[in-house]
Amino acid sequence: MKSKKVVVKKKVAKKVTIAKGIKVKRGVEEKMREKKGSSSAGKYKSVAPKSFAGASGGASKVSFPINTIARARNALARAHFAPNPAGIKAAVYKKYPELKKRHEKREGK
Repeated sequence: MKSKKVVVKKKVAKKVTIAKGIKVKRGVEEKMREKKGSSSAGKYKSVAPKSFAGASGGASKVSFPINTIARARNALARAHFAPNPAGIKAAVYKKYPELKKRHEKREGK
């Protein structure tokens, strides 16, 4: 008696999650990463869309996450990669005013 091979086809997802509640067609996230300052687009799947500063800096809307103070500091450090670094800084300072106070204290203003 010969046994038959059972072929199970995996369902390929047509959409992928790039941020909490945001899904795009497969391959679109790769194109988003090509935009200047957007290399991390789609890598923070559990972060809410309002917790990104990328759109205000001219980068992809799901880059430069600022959902924690540590990520906000990192966004400030990487802001120079965005087309409009002042937009990233403004978004971070709006959400975390204590970082602006710290910056002003360090700069002597």
